Amino acid sequence: MKITRTLCAITFAMTFAGTAATAHAGEVEVLHWWTSGGEARSVAVLKSMMEQQGNSWKDFAVAGGGGESAMRVLKTRAVSGNPPSAAQIKGHDIQEWGRLGFLTNLNDVATAEQWGEVIPEVVANVMKYHGEYVAVPVNVHRVNWLWANPQVFKKSGAQVPTTLDEFFIAADKIKAAGFIPLAHGGQPWQDVTLFEAVALAVLGSEDYNRAFVDLNMDVLSGEKMVEAFTQFKKMHDYIDTKARGRQWNTATSMVINGEAAMQIMGDWAKGEFADAGKVPGIDYICAPAPGTAEQFTFNIDSFAFFKLSGAKEDKQAQKDLAKTIMTKEFQEIFNLNKGSIPVRLDMNMKKFDQCALDSMASFKATAKSGDLVPSMSQGLSTTSYVQGAIFDVVSNFFNRKSADPEMAVQKLSRAVKAAM
Repeated sequence: MKITRTLCAITFAMTFAGTAATAHAGEVEVLHWWTSGGEARSVAVLKSMMEQQGNSWKDFAVAGGGGESAMRVLKTRAVSGNPPSAAQIKGHDIQEWGRLGFLTNLNDVATAEQWGEVIPEVVANVMKYHGEYVAVPVNVHRVNWLWANPQVFKKSGAQVPTTLDEFFIAADKIKAAGFIPLAHGGQPWQDVTLFEAVALAVLGSEDYNRAFVDLNMDVLSGEKMVEAFTQFKKMHDYIDTKARGRQWNTATSMVINGEAAMQIMGDWAKGEFADAGKVPGIDYICAPAPGTAEQFTFNIDSFAFFKLSGAKEDKQAQKDLAKTIMTKEFQEIFNLNKGSIPVRLDMNMKKFDQCALDSMASFKATAKSGDLVPSMSQGLSTTSYVQGAIFDVVSNFFNRKSADPEMAVQKLSRAVKAAM
């Protein structure tokens, strides 16, 4: 979602009109774009849990994978003074809505439910505006995953790589054996997802954060970033010529059917393997992206909660919703359906598969070590304006044969500085 500067101007130009009182006591209206598959089933469970508490649920579902259509509707509703109780918003967009004065304080719920004891600080900070909870995390996606077909590796005489050097050694063997080493979709966000994994391996967690969270110009324009672009460019030699415009799930299918050996993609790819009846550890391998075994790049789905001026019963229902999203029961149901892991560190994971168990173990370890880093490619580390600038530089570089890494780094630092 991109909250435009136009919205900001409009908001400050008009008064915040009150919402009309609802006809139903204890009603929550929830905007989301989870309209199919396991996500829709999870929303139905959340609705049922709210109704069991005596509240009513008004579904505000707007179809569209990335939520752009939903955000256009939300902007109109919010500016006219009639926001929903909660809306599916994440990352720095939460901060933008907070700056505009639309979001409500959930600290009382967070304190009563002891969120501070079960949510890692780096995740909790994404949910806060000026130190106050204004949003609730639903799940955690690990973005730096490598998905691999073990049969392709066996036929190629290659080993699943754990470092970037090993990746290129394995890729050469796989290519020589007649398979596509790396399944990839040539879309900007997929290009940047791949770049992000390479950059994390080259930069390390500290410099990754300095570059993509702090927007430190020394790191963005430094020699390590040049090396990141150099390693990233080499990966283009191992994707096929039909990659441009390919959807991510189509690339995943290439790994599933044995056409390709690997894909670097977030854990939402696991759903494609599950739908194909594949079993982790047997039919496919989930492993950290090469060179990032000790790191965890996270993406979070979350709901931001809006100020309401209607009945006090609706405000209480809103708090009930925030509490319910964070319950162990809902966290388990939702994440089993979504392929992600719960955001709570105190979950019983016995119903989850091995990929999820590995992900949770890494989530906990990196939360302690400082290697839990927000995903730039998925919009968690910086603003939509900076992210867009990075997308342009990285994707253009990756898709030009003659692109020079040193020139790309210069363009990157200039583009980020202009977007700040």
